[in-house]
Amino acid sequence: MTVPPRVTKAVIPAAGLGTRFLPATKATPKEMLPVVDKPAIQYVVEEAVRAGLDDVLMITGRNKRPLEDHFDRAVELELALEAKGDLDRLAAVRASSELAAVHYVRQGDAKGLGHAVLAAAQHVGHEPFAVLLGDDLIDFRDHLLEQMVEVQAREGGSVIALMEVPHDQISMYGCAAVEPGPADDVVRITGLVEKPPVDEAPSDLAIIGRYVLSPTVFEVLRTLPVGRGGEYQLTDAIQELIAVEPVHGVVFRGRRYDTGDRLDYLKAVVRLAADREDLGPPLLDWLREWLAEQPGAQGAP
Repeated sequence: MTVPPRVTKAVIPAAGLGTRFLPATKATPKEMLPVVDKPAIQYVVEEAVRAGLDDVLMITGRNKRPLEDHFDRAVELELALEAKGDLDRLAAVRASSELAAVHYVRQGDAKGLGHAVLAAAQHVGHEPFAVLLGDDLIDFRDHLLEQMVEVQAREGGSVIALMEVPHDQISMYGCAAVEPGPADDVVRITGLVEKPPVDEAPSDLAIIGRYVLSPTVFEVLRTLPVGRGGEYQLTDAIQELIAVEPVHGVVFRGRRYDTGDRLDYLKAVVRLAADREDLGPPLLDWLREWLAEQPGAQGAP
């Protein structure tokens, strides 16, 4: 019996312009915006590494050089911290350059997520691989990607992360039609619809930014017609995969932080900071005091 190849490669599309965060992203990639004291992209790479994916390919574009600098050595900074005896910060600086083998390829024309994933074909080859979108941060205490890799190894084909959302919000997401699968939180996907009208959505299960894909997806992407928004949609490619190989969904019920929206980004910073032992207690104390002072709060003037 042939043992299927283990997933070891992660693809992180990072070519977007980050227009929702202008002017902050005029000269700084949105992936480098700090979430507490680390850039958002580092959380994503750390998640991949925890799942055993230590070969990371970032799909970048112009003005993304800071991504490469962040995951490279900063020798002068390291020497300065070492000379000061600041060993904690020295370890933090070195950690980002020692996380994984990080590679880069430019997307060129930004023609959608499907186009970005296709840019990874030569690096990935004929192995299953993971795609992690940088706007979705999964809490380090939740092991979504590990579960997805296990499901793919057991069932074959591709695996998509799903999350139940309020019915009136499903039109903001790609949506999955499903049937029962091999476990309570693993379903078999029978169809995908990109941002359907609420009254036409086949379920309340939205696609979130984690995929473990069969290399067959590259064959589909090479002949895929342009889809919604004049872009090559990864959702459309996976829809075609359903006809030729199994596609499963893992229904995620853990902690997810959306950093692609300004308000949700602020919520992510507060939530992650509040959970930290060094920042949480004083931050929560301050928040309680500040909220109590707001107009309309009980006891506020």
